[in-house]
Amino acid sequence: MDDAARHVIGLISDTHGLMRPSVYEALAGVDLILHAGDVGGDEILDELALIAPVEAVYGNTDEPGHPRLASTIERDIGGLRVHVSHGHEAGSPTPQRLLARYAADVIVYGHTHRQLVTRVEGRLVVNPGAAGPKRFDLTPSVARLTIDGGVADVEIVPLRG
Repeated sequence: MDDAARHVIGLISDTHGLMRPSVYEALAGVDLILHAGDVGGDEILDELALIAPVEAVYGNTDEPGHPRLASTIERDIGGLRVHVSHGHEAGSPTPQRLLARYAADVIVYGHTHRQLVTRVEGRLVVNPGAAGPKRFDLTPSVARLTIDGGVADVEIVPLRG
């Protein structure tokens, strides 16, 4: 993606086969959608592709080797290195474990279903929360990552319904 342009990337994880109607509004206008695993089927990827191009990784409940799911995504976007993985490969994922494991400027993961935004020494770690079936008394959510002028900012967007 062009380094000089402003990029808005939709972040989603842990859909577990459920595409909430509010995802369309929450991710409207994004340039790209990155799915951090536990997708739950091709239908989810097809629906997300109606919003923007989609890249996805597999989670612990997805089939490894699925042709549309990678183990990790590494992308240069707007001058920053973005890494996406589900997080289960780090055991119980924490920002500290992920920062030690991956050298990216922005690290996106799922697995815990808990929304999280952490900045450490100019690096950003984001869990957009779970967009699928409600579990653990947590509000379903996605995130919008904006990269502009080599700076990343993120907004967690709660989902309705």
